[in-house]
Amino acid sequence: MIREFGLIDVMYLIAAARWTLALTATAFIGASLIGIVIAIARILPFAPLRWLAAAYIHIVQGTPLLVWLFVIFFGLPLTGISVNPWIAAALAFSVYGSAFLGEIWRGALVSIAKTQWEAGASLGLSLGEQLRYVIVPQSIRVAIPPTVGFLVQLIKNTSLAAVIGFVELTREGQLTAAGTYKPFAVYITVAAIYFAMCFPLSQWSRSIERKLDVAR
Repeated sequence: MIREFGLIDVMYLIAAARWTLALTATAFIGASLIGIVIAIARILPFAPLRWLAAAYIHIVQGTPLLVWLFVIFFGLPLTGISVNPWIAAALAFSVYGSAFLGEIWRGALVSIAKTQWEAGASLGLSLGEQLRYVIVPQSIRVAIPPTVGFLVQLIKNTSLAAVIGFVELTREGQLTAAGTYKPFAVYITVAAIYFAMCFPLSQWSRSIERKLDVAR
């Protein structure tokens, strides 16, 4: 039965947006944990570890996110590991995001002048202590704007989770459009909700970049 697109449908879409944000938060945390390891591995003096981290980044960044979703959701059950759409989406986005965050944070770390590293070493600090007390505090101001920018992209990319049946904002939009036969109104509403989630973050990222003035 075809129904009219109304306030109740809008509320369903807004409710589904909470799952979009939940997936984004989960994926960002997972990507951050892996990304930190990748970023540090990329700057260590141990060459094989650097090569391994670089290979990980090239493989993940060179593979479409949709493929990672399919590999995890459809591939893992073939090995006897059953995953639901939520777990599959969180894992896929964590893996995909970690390659980008790892490279963003590596760039922030190596942007710090070599003399800062040498100063830390001259004080007898270990590599870990140099990172903790000297390098990371300075690199944060470089890393924050592109990190927030990537977070905005991650929010929008979660729409791909709809292809494996995870009911986030885009999937709820598909279901609502099918039930109301009002795709234009539905997807305009979906777009407006995405804009409401992403625009403040984009503005915040620009504001942080201006305040930190990382180019100076």
